[in-house]
Amino acid sequence: MRQTTPLTPLEIRQARNTNPKLRDRDFAEQFQISEAQLVAAYCGAGVTRIRADIEQVFPRLAALGEVMALTRNRSCVIEKVGRYENFQAGKHASMVLTDDIDLRLFPRHFVSAFAVERESETGTRRALQFFDAAGDAVHKIHLRPNSDLEAWHTLVADLALEEQSDHLQVSARLPAEAAKGDPARAAQLRRDWASMTDTHQFRAMTSRLKMNRLGAYRLAGAPLTRALAPEAVDLALQALAGSGTEVMIFVGNMGCIEIHGGPVQTLRAMGPWQNILDPGFDLHLRLDHIAEVWAVSKPTRQGKALSLEAFDADGGLILQIFGRRGKSKDHRPAWEAILDSLPGLALPTGAKTPARSTLEEVE
Repeated sequence: MRQTTPLTPLEIRQARNTNPKLRDRDFAEQFQISEAQLVAAYCGAGVTRIRADIEQVFPRLAALGEVMALTRNRSCVIEKVGRYENFQAGKHASMVLTDDIDLRLFPRHFVSAFAVERESETGTRRALQFFDAAGDAVHKIHLRPNSDLEAWHTLVADLALEEQSDHLQVSARLPAEAAKGDPARAAQLRRDWASMTDTHQFRAMTSRLKMNRLGAYRLAGAPLTRALAPEAVDLALQALAGSGTEVMIFVGNMGCIEIHGGPVQTLRAMGPWQNILDPGFDLHLRLDHIAEVWAVSKPTRQGKALSLEAFDADGGLILQIFGRRGKSKDHRPAWEAILDSLPGLALPTGAKTPARSTLEEVE
């Protein structure tokens, strides 16, 4: 994406009028602007710039009542219905933690924000939209029919900025970090990995070894990681659908991670998209964007944390799925059985088997 918009706000609005059915993200990509610049072009015409500081915004969201939380990356969208309660602020990371809406928020990526009101065939649609420095959507909050409109109007009035320009400057989008590993430190990686007691230790461990997530997965080998066929994600969702097995599905971007905890009930494929369409929970996944899939095992004090993780061709993380331990039932054994049933990556004729670590090396 270019450093500055190639279209003026007036030109953006004119182009939008001739392309009303395109989704915002698709329109922005087609016209080489950011989604935030598209939204900003309507400031004063249904759009209000508001503060992007989550510590000023998120404690007030509970007053809206029931809303829909939406987080996405290029390949996956997650939508959860609930209330924004139990906000916990943090310098580097904040949280919203309820049974329905479970978020991890990284404040430095919340750069611009807007309150958006749009007319549609079903009436006025209202949303709060947050964007990063490149103008990519970090998180969106959509009002529902029973949301509190009085609280909405009060919130927008209180958080509105004095500056309401329809111009928005953005920075160049940072590319996804390619896989980064160090074969010389593979044995150390396996030893440190085996000594983990919490999944949150993984990032610090790989950083210390000058690696990243995907690079470490490629190096670790069995029994810590297993390369799977790209279709494994869809097969896992099909196995979960209607089974009652509860999982945790993580979808996010640099600024926000949204989590579904519970079962998967209804799947509906539409073109390249596989969709979960459940009460209070939707997920939309571009299967054709999946380039690399890993089954991953991380030791914790409560036993193995087993995940299925999908990456795009640039090395960007699309989504993660973990087994869930509930208050009355541990669904992780059922999830492990699904993982074990998924097809491994077929290697080309003559290719070497991926690096493996013996049990002695990791215990």
